[in-house]
Amino acid sequence: MISRNALFVLVFIGCCTSASLAIYQDCGSLDGAIEGLEVSKCAATARRCILRRNTNATMTIKFKTNTDSDSLKAVVHGMIMGMPVPFSLPNPNGCKDSGVDCPIHAGNSYQYVTSMPILSSYPRVTVDIKWEIQDAQGRDIICAMIPAKIA
Repeated sequence: MISRNALFVLVFIGCCTSASLAIYQDCGSLDGAIEGLEVSKCAATARRCILRRNTNATMTIKFKTNTDSDSLKAVVHGMIMGMPVPFSLPNPNGCKDSGVDCPIHAGNSYQYVTSMPILSSYPRVTVDIKWEIQDAQGRDIICAMIPAKIA
């Protein structure tokens, strides 16, 4: 029979492990791999990123590519009830003002940084953000699904 102390330790470890889940999930990175992803003002241990309206959120994605490409494009959708809703970025060019110098080369790691406005006109909604960085052929180098809530 398991003692109360041992049971407490097991429950505590289980709680701490599930609380430290990554804020994103890979949703099909075809030509690369996500090495790290951070969203400003979003706790790394959060289950859902809270994005406050009338502020800016900065996203940093560290990734490694398996392909060469002369250009990069960021494509973003809000997944609401399983349906993709396109999100217009101020700068979808992944090579301009993002910290990535193009062309990119297979086997190398890069850091993509962008800032996006969370407009006051956005509805208060729970949404999964699908963030893709695509190569010149439109194939996903990385794809990240970020659980979020606009508050």
